[in-house]
Amino acid sequence: MRPYLSGIGMPPRYILMLGVAYLFIFDAVPTHASTPPSFRRTRTATADSTNTNNPARKVEHITVRDGSHVPIPSRPAGQTIYSAHRSTFGNQIDQSVADMVATIPGVTFSQGNGPRDINVSVRGSGDRQAWGLKNLQVLEDGFPMTQPDGTARSDLIDPHAYESIDVFEGPASTIYGNYAINGAIGFHTRKGADIHGLELGSDFGSFGMFNNYITLGLGNRAYDLMIFGSDVRGKGFIANSDYATSTENMRLRVNLTQTDRLVLKFVNNVTDTSLPLRLSLNQFRTNPYQRGCANITSAANGCASVDLLVNGRYGTKQIVSPQQAGLGRFDRRTLVGFRWEHDFSPDMTWRTQFTYDQRHIEQPTSPYSYVGPYDSYTVNSDVTHHARLGDTALTSFGALNFDYLDFTSLIYNITPQGGATRGALSAYYPGHQWNAGTRFQEDWQFAPRWHAVVGLGGTYSDLGATETLYSQTASTTQSQHIIANRYYFNLAPEGALIYTPSDALKLHTRVGTAYATPTTSNLFITPQGTYGNNTQLKSETNIGIDWGAEWHPIANIRLQATGFYEFYKNELVNQSAGVNTVGAYTFNAPASQHRGIILGIDWKPLPCSLPGGRITLNYSYDNQVYTQYTEVLSNNTASLGFSRTGNRIPGVIPNFLNARFLYDQPDGPLEGLGGYAEVSWRDAYWLDNANRLKAPSYTLLNLNFHYNPPPRFGWAHRLHWYFEIQNVTNLHYVAGTANITDVLLANGREAGAAALAGRTGSIYAGSPRAYSGGVRIRF
Repeated sequence: MRPYLSGIGMPPRYILMLGVAYLFIFDAVPTHASTPPSFRRTRTATADSTNTNNPARKVEHITVRDGSHVPIPSRPAGQTIYSAHRSTFGNQIDQSVADMVATIPGVTFSQGNGPRDINVSVRGSGDRQAWGLKNLQVLEDGFPMTQPDGTARSDLIDPHAYESIDVFEGPASTIYGNYAINGAIGFHTRKGADIHGLELGSDFGSFGMFNNYITLGLGNRAYDLMIFGSDVRGKGFIANSDYATSTENMRLRVNLTQTDRLVLKFVNNVTDTSLPLRLSLNQFRTNPYQRGCANITSAANGCASVDLLVNGRYGTKQIVSPQQAGLGRFDRRTLVGFRWEHDFSPDMTWRTQFTYDQRHIEQPTSPYSYVGPYDSYTVNSDVTHHARLGDTALTSFGALNFDYLDFTSLIYNITPQGGATRGALSAYYPGHQWNAGTRFQEDWQFAPRWHAVVGLGGTYSDLGATETLYSQTASTTQSQHIIANRYYFNLAPEGALIYTPSDALKLHTRVGTAYATPTTSNLFITPQGTYGNNTQLKSETNIGIDWGAEWHPIANIRLQATGFYEFYKNELVNQSAGVNTVGAYTFNAPASQHRGIILGIDWKPLPCSLPGGRITLNYSYDNQVYTQYTEVLSNNTASLGFSRTGNRIPGVIPNFLNARFLYDQPDGPLEGLGGYAEVSWRDAYWLDNANRLKAPSYTLLNLNFHYNPPPRFGWAHRLHWYFEIQNVTNLHYVAGTANITDVLLANGREAGAAALAGRTGSIYAGSPRAYSGGVRIRF
């Protein structure tokens, strides 16, 4: 760990900065506490009705008002949207984004490379990846958190700073452009007027976890300011997984005039974490938490190890543990953005925003250390116009965007000297990627209870990089150059129909399309997991059909269901060749299909006798198969093709269920006391293309208790506490995986499950039983 991040506690700069701001600003400026938005678990986006006096024209409004009267229209009308409000995740420890999305139908998550690197997956979007948020566009307060190469990570997300999260499920490139092939996620930070003061909080728990955080919120009709800072650290439950992460987050809205608003955004995150190696299934079964593996001289049973060049250049290798090698991640992410909003009229708004996003990595995560800056620049401009066509309402949306990524990547050999000491330069590649796009959408309420939506988006992408590979001997250093210049153009049309036969029922259907180009890093890793030429990759595209319904038969129950069927062409899939490789290999599967069902239930079973009782449930069935794909496997003497047509796509969880049984005392002396029992079940899923080896299924039980004193308790109302027990049964389970490569044996047959269970580089274990608690106080 870096010395300037050591120690426990809130960095003094947070307390000094926010304390001074509170004393000099809070009491000096009149505030206006706005009402928090109502919680909506799921909805289908529509435009606002312009005639709300007619009951037949009642539609569910989903505009997001950024502290002002102006809606933010950048969401796909007609698309399935599931949401979670702070009321579902604010009464718990909130260690990572996983706590925010646990109750959202259609969303699963797995462990990535680091404590807060959670791989959030929408309809299986990231299940085929080992880290980050993939095949999604991610935004925060309307600003892009996905860089132009499709990279988004959740390290910088501390849930304490957020008010809600919206998940747009299904193909979404019509509005969100490149990489929105499975949808988009919109995070919304808390409003300063809702906070209305200063909050201090601390979380603590098993394995040395401490998180100290502070939030300042101020606002009135002229401005809204939210400033957040947190410092979290812990020892981790797996050997070599201690971590320290600091996060700063700020959003400021200023009403310049009656028709002009300015929004400023700042996010900064520093992640310093040691990193264990991913295990084989056999290693996981033997020693899931890597106990007693700190010092090894051979591939010990159950212990993950890495082979390092003794001199850092060539020749003899030495087997060492992750601790001996000093594996880890030291990453910094800084984002600065501003948006200008101008009303030409009450019915027409123009928004223009610019975002600068720098990601700097230093990642000795394997036999290699990856170093480099990734600087990106994004410009967006859009117009939303509300009009009337006779007695019908028409909402038009048009946008232009341009983003550019400039990067320099250096890859060094790691030596066995410890501390991730760098040896010789192994590979070097500078490059760029830019995307330019345009899109429009028309939302027409052509009848009192009917909406029709059509749209079209397109993106031109330019990828360019030159990789130089170095190989050393005692007397020479040789180099090899691989040049990649790829250009892609993709279009994404869509159409949707929304019908609201009654106030209790809403139906919708949608045909959407999307696309995702390869990234430059995909172009330089071969099937053997070595650097080389993989520049033939194509864009993946899909067309998806959604059918959905939201039904409220009575006031105490809400049902939501969505069925989807998506057809993919040239789907991009990753797989690992093992620990001692440079990274995952990416290939195009010519044709595949994704189909499934998503179900959400929110039910108060005994509203009279037990008014504080509630049950929430979300279930996802996700069936993803190759419909055309032949994989070529090689050994020392032969290369053979094997058909994968009809096989399940590895990494995809076919069945997922989350159920919470909640109780919050609504009145009386115990008002505000509550808790829940949560049950999460994940089905077993395949780890390889041949469908020979599965990650085991599991069921977790978590318990939560919390207390929010009511306002009548005076000063005690400002104090909030919570306590949790996670994994109550102390189950050993698989929390995250990377797909593994099948093996061709010397006899020309594929290796079976017993052999594949020894393939390393796949599995991270989940946490054993853990206890955690926290307290938050408002001033």
